[in-house]
Amino acid sequence: MVWGLDPAPEVLRDWGLEDSPEGLDRFVDTVLGVAAETVGLVKPQSAFYERHGWRGIRSLTRLCAEARAAGLLVVLDAKRGDVGSTNDAYAEAYLGEGAAIEADALTVHPYLGLAAMGPFIRRAHEAGSCLLVVIRSSNPEGRSIQAALSGSGVPVEVDLLHQVRRLNAELTPGQVGPVGAVIGPRDYDGALDLSSANALYLAPGVGAQGATPDDVVRAFADCPDRVMPSASRSLLSHGPNPGRLGEAVASLAATFRERLVLENRGTTGA
Repeated sequence: MVWGLDPAPEVLRDWGLEDSPEGLDRFVDTVLGVAAETVGLVKPQSAFYERHGWRGIRSLTRLCAEARAAGLLVVLDAKRGDVGSTNDAYAEAYLGEGAAIEADALTVHPYLGLAAMGPFIRRAHEAGSCLLVVIRSSNPEGRSIQAALSGSGVPVEVDLLHQVRRLNAELTPGQVGPVGAVIGPRDYDGALDLSSANALYLAPGVGAQGATPDDVVRAFADCPDRVMPSASRSLLSHGPNPGRLGEAVASLAATFRERLVLENRGTTGA
């Protein structure tokens, strides 16, 4: 399971913290201590840090560095995506050794063309990290774009996943590749061939956005060993007490481990 570390204004307020760089730093201190004892992956949404200016970006940088030093994997939810030298700069900022805010995985949007993601893909491949392409988002408004027919006559989300599969087959034949996808599990209709893409999947929206563990298990029944379900607000609501927060995170993580391991045994026939 991935724990979303999103210090929204209401979260800081409910925790009795100021909505300020100082309150943000106290939030970071608390969640780092809890995460190191409960989960293997954390996912900060960069916008909640960036809104505090350079001091917020400093907090995000510290969070990523200290989480990785504690043995956690960091999925940076930034949804970057542009063209040419801009993507080179984004990739240099977030992926690989020497990155200013180094993450193990980065979310990107593909709507300037997946081919434009070349700098991201190359750097992720070289660094052994992962690029998570938004293919099916967790918000209902996204359906009008993602389900629309592409020039090849198939839905945009289907076409994008085909491209992900081809890229991974070229880069890491027969293995899970560096290009993954964001797939919202709520109301998933089974239209995507998730098992054949040799990709890792981020499944957002568990909890406050309405997705449930059942939704995740159902959507990723053919590849339960490659999904990373993510919850944020529903878990942060148990803070700021580290004990209560840790219990909530550990409980949901255990639920996913049990459900997805059982599903994987059923898929493999073990």
